[in-house]
Amino acid sequence: MTSAQAETDKTPEEGYERGLGSRQVQMIAIGGAVGVGLFLGAGANIAKAGPSLIFMYALAGVIIFFIMRALGELLLYRPVSGSFAEYSREFLGPFFGYFTAWTYWLMWVVTGMAELTAAAIYVNYWFPAVSQWVTALVFLVILFVANLISVKLFGEIEFWFSMVKVTALIGMIVIGLGVLTFGFSSAGDTASVANLWQFDGFFPKGIGSSLMTLQGVMFAYLAVELVGVTAGESENPEKTLPKAINTLPWRIALFYVGALTVILCVVKWTEFAPGVSPFVEAFAKIGIPAGAGIVNFVVLTAALSSCNSGMYSTGRMLRTLADNGEAPRAFSKLSASKTPAFGITISVAFMGIGVVLNYVVPEKAFGYVTSVATAAGIWTWLMILISHVLYRRAVDAGRLPASSFPAPGGAKFSYVAIAFLLFVTGLIAYDPDSRVCLYVMAGWTIALAAGWFALKSRNPQITERRNPEFEKVG
Repeated sequence: MTSAQAETDKTPEEGYERGLGSRQVQMIAIGGAVGVGLFLGAGANIAKAGPSLIFMYALAGVIIFFIMRALGELLLYRPVSGSFAEYSREFLGPFFGYFTAWTYWLMWVVTGMAELTAAAIYVNYWFPAVSQWVTALVFLVILFVANLISVKLFGEIEFWFSMVKVTALIGMIVIGLGVLTFGFSSAGDTASVANLWQFDGFFPKGIGSSLMTLQGVMFAYLAVELVGVTAGESENPEKTLPKAINTLPWRIALFYVGALTVILCVVKWTEFAPGVSPFVEAFAKIGIPAGAGIVNFVVLTAALSSCNSGMYSTGRMLRTLADNGEAPRAFSKLSASKTPAFGITISVAFMGIGVVLNYVVPEKAFGYVTSVATAAGIWTWLMILISHVLYRRAVDAGRLPASSFPAPGGAKFSYVAIAFLLFVTGLIAYDPDSRVCLYVMAGWTIALAAGWFALKSRNPQITERRNPEFEKVG
């Protein structure tokens, strides 16, 4: 092996596809805000909270914006592939970097389970006789094979997947506004803005019941932080990242608050039920020929797109862990097609647990996996926010350079977001149906702690803090 080859082998990012342009980053950012949490999860939450779910999405959306501005400031201070795991390692210590990376891997694995479950539910719309677990297994195998072929088209494929989701959602909003304004379709006679308060008020089941939907609402926003990872590896992060993050409020206003408001005006909230996409249900009520089937296809595409991204992300995260000596070295190897094939294979094997859940408890599978994914996502967001607070302290003390994309208000809004996430965690603990995820996370913590002590005994150097390496941005 030549010295140049040896140096290449030491480079953690060697072999990864680079060069995501602004077009792909912007559309991935938009598509990341539109997923199964909105398309399917909103049905159960509407049944729990009625029209007040609109306010819950708006409130959570503000908090997500605070989190993304904190992440944006960190990424423009030091853009790295490991992103939040690397910042946790830098500001909180090696154990937190290790824990965050593994927990983000868990989040995507469990999110993959949720997407497979949702996809199986969507297929049941056309083929009710087919068991959920069979459909989930078929999709798991298809996406697994696709992920092993090549990563070259990842940005372009996700661009078009996102384009389908976004175009369809805008179309739904326009049609809904048409029904409200001109009264066409079978829902025209009953469609009215008054539907937002006519049936037992805006908070029909009380504020407490509305607040309990926040855990499901936060699940809907999982993956918005993924744009931070992709933008951190884009051609020009100093331009693409601020633009992607600063457009987040209008994406939330349009796709979540706007879409739900229109749907709940067209169809009264009492018509929706858990396990059914409110968008599919709304188009069925409107009576547009094949409209509900088309929407069902769109939301199926959205679920498979997210699961596809999850497979790619998990393989990448395992490779980052392996490069840091925190996972088996086998995960760091790339296949001939430049994919982290072994990491993807192991991740898909764990996603297979979702298939088992669809076999054992098909009616509860989606709720179980979304609660675990939400808990893992909350940990990731907390690490971003705490790292941001510590970074701002270091900047104020003159120990670190300032970022070119500072968060408004400094660290103040990060404190607000931290308090909000802890409040949502309390709601999860209070709800007996979602509380199981905290038991899972407790077991996960014990397993990772045991793994950390085993790593320490074999390689004490992994516990040492490393000085960050800066690279030129822009």
